[in-house]
Amino acid sequence: MTVARRPRPGPGRKVAVVTGASQGLGAVVTRLLAGEGYDLILVARHAAPLAALSNEIRSAGARVTEISGDVAVARTRSRIVAAVRPHRGLDLLLNNASELGPSPLPPLSRVALRALEQVYRVNVVAPVALVQSLLPLLERRHGLVVNLSSDAAVGGYPGWGNYGASKAALDLVSLTLAHELHDLGVGVVSVDPGDMRTRMHQRAFPGEDISDRPLPEATLPFWAWLLGRPNTEVTGHRFRAQSEHWGARA
Repeated sequence: MTVARRPRPGPGRKVAVVTGASQGLGAVVTRLLAGEGYDLILVARHAAPLAALSNEIRSAGARVTEISGDVAVARTRSRIVAAVRPHRGLDLLLNNASELGPSPLPPLSRVALRALEQVYRVNVVAPVALVQSLLPLLERRHGLVVNLSSDAAVGGYPGWGNYGASKAALDLVSLTLAHELHDLGVGVVSVDPGDMRTRMHQRAFPGEDISDRPLPEATLPFWAWLLGRPNTEVTGHRFRAQSEHWGARA
């Protein structure tokens, strides 16, 4: 277990938590947030790539706390809360950490129930638990919660039932929380980033060439747009990060 490095909070700086931050889309959005001057609490299961990313953006002047751990584990979530608390508020919670499940993808009719439970622990239970634990800090800053969805949540694709069902549940979680937290000034959205050339996507298609998929950087214009919008304008929406019309509810 890696001990979190805790820089002193910067006065007046925005604060973000990014889970699944060490690679793929999480790393891309992390670099964007660092460039925008956010203080960052970065979370990932694998310590080495997390440390490499943290050192990269720290060398460019970002303030970073890194936490190596699984968001499905209560102790990891407690460490996240402890890292945010000295900042006295949270502007952005990006629930990007996701569990695909077994690879190759099995039919839902034959998926092991323990694998189904693990996917739900990471993709549904952990985001809800983090919102519950961080809500007082989100409320202080009128923060935004972004939950990462997938087109598998609405596609019913063979083999994707385990992962897709968890993301469909997360979509409903996002919409429900948006309604419940509206009067507290906390916004909640879900985002389908679209097909991307990532390690997780490659695991979904073992041995296949996925070089035709765009890199996660293709979503950067969307993220810059989303983070520039007031919560009241976006909360309750489900966005597609690679669509032509970001403002249209998906």
